[in-house]
Formats: sequence, C-alpha cells, structure tokens
Amino acid sequence: MAAEQQPVRFGILGCAEIARKVSRAMILSPNSTIVAIGSRSLEKAVNFAKNNGFPVSAKAYGSYDAVLDDPNVDAVYIPLPTSLHLQWVVAAAKKKKHILLEKPVALNVKELDLILEACESNGLQFMDATMWMHHPRTSKMKEFLSDSHSFGQLKTIHSIFSYNSGDDFLKNDIRVKPDLDALGALGDTGWYCIRAILWATDYELPKTVTALPDAEFNEDGVILSCAASLRWDDGKRATFYCSFLTNLTMDISVLGASGYLRVHDFVIPFQENVGPFYVTANTKFAELAIGIEPAPTEHKINTDLPQEALMVKEFSGLVSGIKEHGSGTEKKWPTISRKTQILVDAVKASIEKGFEPIEVVF
Repeated sequence: MAAEQQPVRFGILGCAEIARKVSRAMILSPNSTIVAIGSRSLEKAVNFAKNNGFPVSAKAYGSYDAVLDDPNVDAVYIPLPTSLHLQWVVAAAKKKKHILLEKPVALNVKELDLILEACESNGLQFMDATMWMHHPRTSKMKEFLSDSHSFGQLKTIHSIFSYNSGDDFLKNDIRVKPDLDALGALGDTGWYCIRAILWATDYELPKTVTALPDAEFNEDGVILSCAASLRWDDGKRATFYCSFLTNLTMDISVLGASGYLRVHDFVIPFQENVGPFYVTANTKFAELAIGIEPAPTEHKINTDLPQEALMVKEFSGLVSGIKEHGSGTEKKWPTISRKTQILVDAVKASIEKGFEPIEVVF
C-alpha cells in the first residue's frame, strides 16, 4: 500500500490582510497545513494565528528569518509589499523553501528574473497568487474560446478591474506608497486585467503595448488609474482599464468571429461556490430586429472549494511531487508570471514616455 501523502507545511511571512484569506485556503485545502507565521512583532504573529484559526501546533515568530529557519516549513507564502519580494524570495530560496508569492510579483522584470533564478537554481516551485486562474470556471471558459464553431477566430479582448475604497485607502494603503508598492493600480488591479488578456490569447505576447492618455496619479506619482491598448501582428487587439477610483468592476469580454464570452466577476466570484459566465454564438438579429437569436446562455460552474483553496491545493501538489517523488518544477507558472510582468513593465514604460507604443520583447 502506498504511503499517504503528507501535507505541505506552509510558513507565512507577514500578517497582511490578504494572508487571512490565503491562510483560510491553506486550512481548507486537503494537502496543506500551516506550521509557522512570522511578523516583525511577535505579539502580532501570535494574535494573527489565534484570530485566523491556525492549528494549535503552528509556531509564531517575531521575525521573517525565523520562519525561514524553521526546518518544518516546506513552502512559504509571501504577501509582503512588492518592494520586499526580491529580498525575501531570495532569502527563502536559499533555505530551500518553495514560493507562493503575492502579485504583483516584482517591481519590474529584472527583479523577477532574479526571483525566478533563485527558485530555479534551488529546484523550487514558484507560483504567483492569481487565484482566479485555479477556479474550474476558468478552464470551462477556455473550452468555449477554443471551439472553432461556436467562438471562431479570436478578435478582441477587453478587461476591467477597478474598485473605490475611499479616502483612507488612497492616503494610507501600501498600494499607494511609492516605497512599498510603486506600481499602484497597474500592479494591483492591472495585473489581473493583463493576465486575463494573456489567458485569452493562450499567453501569446502582443507586438506592442500603448498606454492610453490621462492616466491618474497621486501626489507621490503612484498610478491610481490607467488604461492601455495591446496589438498583435495577426490583427488581434485588446484593451484594459484598471483603477482605484471607480466602482468595483471585474469584467472580461472576449469577442470572436462567431461568438462572445463575458464574465462579470472574474477576480473574485460574487458567490464563493459558483462562478457564472455568459456566451453567445452565431448570433443574429431576430425578425424586425426586436431582439437577438439565439439568446445568450449562462453557464454556472460549481466548486466545492473556493478558488484560493484550489490554488493552494495545486501548488501543494506540485511541491509534494518534487519533495516526495523527485519531480521537476512546473515551468508554466513562472513563465506566465514573467509574461504578465513584461506587459506591466511595458504599460509603465509607455506612460513614462508620453503614451508612446512600446515594443514587447520576451
């Protein structure tokens, strides 16, 4: 009889708000557990573990280094500000800890390459924490986009992710601080929009990226909202808008020669256990143009585990394969992260160069 697979043992660096959600996912995932939490304040780490239902055996530490030094930690989840990612991923990789990293993964692709090299050279799995990629809805939507009859040739994509969290957020959140998360809305909400566009195009990078005029900044020069247009040599086009200044919106629209897909809650489903999306195919105006036919159809994809738990489950499965069976690392996740970062960099460069087109180079 085969030995039962041991759960992957996570350490968490920092007590960020998002870590509450991901630690819950680690508890819900069937192949993971939490063994350590570290903060610059021991008291804060102790309270975080207590308030978020950590196993009683989980250790609380008053430093990040102590988590990395814990021999029981297999992998670390890093929800620290982006400016600290390079430092702490490299430190974790030296201690042979697999990496689940919050997005944006780096301030630029040069930093990300150092992060990925640290992981690769130590035989460690890397994955960014873009949760919606792991919802079963995502693969179902891709099936529709791959249907040559119902969807046809991909023509254009538009994505929006925005939210307005009010004045306190705009003054005090780390995502508007140039020394912590200098990419602002582009790195936060824009990351999701760019990933959605890449996902729809099977991760084919565009030829050029052009930021649209009138990006908005705070007084420290951090991006609060921006938009961009992406162009491929075969005629595909994509646009996106990301913002900290407009009502919560999480849309992807994908248009093909024969069909159309739309999802209204791609980042975080409105309901945790079901993800809907809408499609139309070979649509025509009805008689007298008083409607359309066939009518759009709604697909509801159920899930027993929330998408963040499915992310942890997939990551933990990859780590277990490496740890217990000597499997190689899964290369698609670092590659997808790098392509997303390249496009984030290109949008930023276009803004800085007066909204000129930027040629994309992998």
